[in-house]
Amino acid sequence: MKTIRINPADNVAVAIEPLQRGETLSIEGVQVTTTSDVPAGHKILLCDLKQGENVIKYGYPIGHMKADRKAGDFVSDADIKTNLSGLLDYQYHPVSADALTNPAYAEWFPEGQLTFKGYRRKNGDVGIRNEVWIVPTVGCVNGIVNQLRQRLEQEMGTGADRLRIVAFPHNYGCSQLSEDHEHTRLVLRDLVLHPNAGAVLVVGLGCENNQPDKFEELLGDYDHERIRFMVAQKVQGDEVEEGMRILRELYALAAEDERTDIPLSELRVGLKCGGSDGFSGITANPLLGVFSDFIVSQGGTTVLTEVPEMFGAETILMNRCKTPELFDQTVGLVNDFKQYFLSHGEPVGENPSPGNKAGGISTLEEKALGCTQKCGKSAVCGVLPYGERLRVKGLNLLSAPGNDLVASTALAASGCHIVLFTTGRGTPFGTFVPTMKVSTNSTLAANKPTWIDFNAGTIVEGEPMRDVFLRFMQKVISVANGEQTWNERKNYQEIAIFKTGVTL
Repeated sequence: MKTIRINPADNVAVAIEPLQRGETLSIEGVQVTTTSDVPAGHKILLCDLKQGENVIKYGYPIGHMKADRKAGDFVSDADIKTNLSGLLDYQYHPVSADALTNPAYAEWFPEGQLTFKGYRRKNGDVGIRNEVWIVPTVGCVNGIVNQLRQRLEQEMGTGADRLRIVAFPHNYGCSQLSEDHEHTRLVLRDLVLHPNAGAVLVVGLGCENNQPDKFEELLGDYDHERIRFMVAQKVQGDEVEEGMRILRELYALAAEDERTDIPLSELRVGLKCGGSDGFSGITANPLLGVFSDFIVSQGGTTVLTEVPEMFGAETILMNRCKTPELFDQTVGLVNDFKQYFLSHGEPVGENPSPGNKAGGISTLEEKALGCTQKCGKSAVCGVLPYGERLRVKGLNLLSAPGNDLVASTALAASGCHIVLFTTGRGTPFGTFVPTMKVSTNSTLAANKPTWIDFNAGTIVEGEPMRDVFLRFMQKVISVANGEQTWNERKNYQEIAIFKTGVTL
């Protein structure tokens, strides 16, 4: 199979492998002859289209033609213009219960409640990691937290039987105002309280806007034994030695923790894509969609974010909301982000990144229609503002931008134990929870074996989705059980906080 027509309504097909000029193809009864070379992952027209007529992919418009083109033509981002512009008024048209399930793959799901090996915390929450974290309240103490990590790691060792020690330097915590300042406080709160940490040392300076005592109040009723504070300006003498004293105590406590059987219903999974290509909406993203529906069927939780990459597919999500109230919240989620763009003089339908374009994605609508497949067909059960923690199980939508590290950090901050990250171009990064990379094509998996944790490219090569899903399900459970992702093995763990205001 050289091409695929994703939906019967589509007037484009996607090249599965590079096509040469002059090739005659039969695509579901439509015969076309290529008028030029077509790279893999890119689109070929199945019929003549005039200027202004819509290009249809996934069964939906992804933009309109800038000029007349013929059947067999290669069409790229240079040929298509987005249909997106400004704010919209939306109407709630809830889909039927039948539309929220897919009998074709529901039978693939194992019967009964599955489990994983996790850590049951004192407050009843569950983690899939048991690490010692060092978190600064402000960027001024980044050097201290980095030195503490290095010292503790040297002292405790880094073998397979030793706890991982991670520091999370950042540039914020001072010279911020209002919502911008609150975003920093909320994400740092979520980080400190995350159950993937067995123990946390919070390091403050003392004069920052993010005052340590006020930040401590934000934590609420926390475990004072496992979460400790040190304010550098209040330490008499060497703050690094004082920090090491506290960290030794924390490390000893966390080292006593053991994994126990936890129902899969308590697993929380973030869904993210980045560096996408023309295969993202054919392989990796639909795979995550099946997996998301599986986790929801087990009583668990999945979270979809990167709101700007919902533009053009947002009504699909809106109409899957369980209640009118959730619909209204989703409308607010989308229109608030559109207003954010417009208030800065930026277009709502800004084209995808250069890497996306090179991979075969032409417009934001095309990116969105592939992106939203990551959340399957389940009903939307919750909508979260940026920095807020999960309250309900099932599929949730979270407010965050498309930026990979900012969005992944927001997913982890909401309470996700793991982020599943699909990519067609590749990326090595990771946030503060395991960040599992799923490649959309086999070439990437072969070229970057120390980036990619799972290859979904075999789907387009003929491996049945059922078989890929079952392998993927076991892989995710293995990661939940403790198997390290590549970002963990490489010690690529970072945080990025959404910057929305002025810096003083």
